[in-house]
Amino acid sequence: MHLIFGGAYQGKLDCAKANHTYETICDCSDGREPDFDADIICGIEGFVMQCAKTGTEARKYFEEREELWKNKVFVITDTSQGVVPIDKDVRAFREMNGRLMLYLADKAETVTRVFCGIGKRLK
Repeated sequence: MHLIFGGAYQGKLDCAKANHTYETICDCSDGREPDFDADIICGIEGFVMQCAKTGTEARKYFEEREELWKNKVFVITDTSQGVVPIDKDVRAFREMNGRLMLYLADKAETVTRVFCGIGKRLK
């Protein structure tokens, strides 16, 4: 699995498209569950937000389905930067997103951070 992360609007999906062979893309930014049949799964933070709202742990969801996504490309927005939100629900989402990113980075063959459209391989 390949993990690509970075801030909002930094060119993460373009980086994934340029560096990986793909036919299908699943966009989870609207909160939908990831379609692990797709080659690239992006907007994972939208799914995490939905998980936070319903009390489902996103990391556990991915752990239980690990066999389905071993050869996929994941694109996720890093929400850990900036001011800590006062709203407890937004804070809970950011913490859950961070836990998922830690898990996915550990499992990934490669991890790439994208900033200003430039991907830097971290792992």
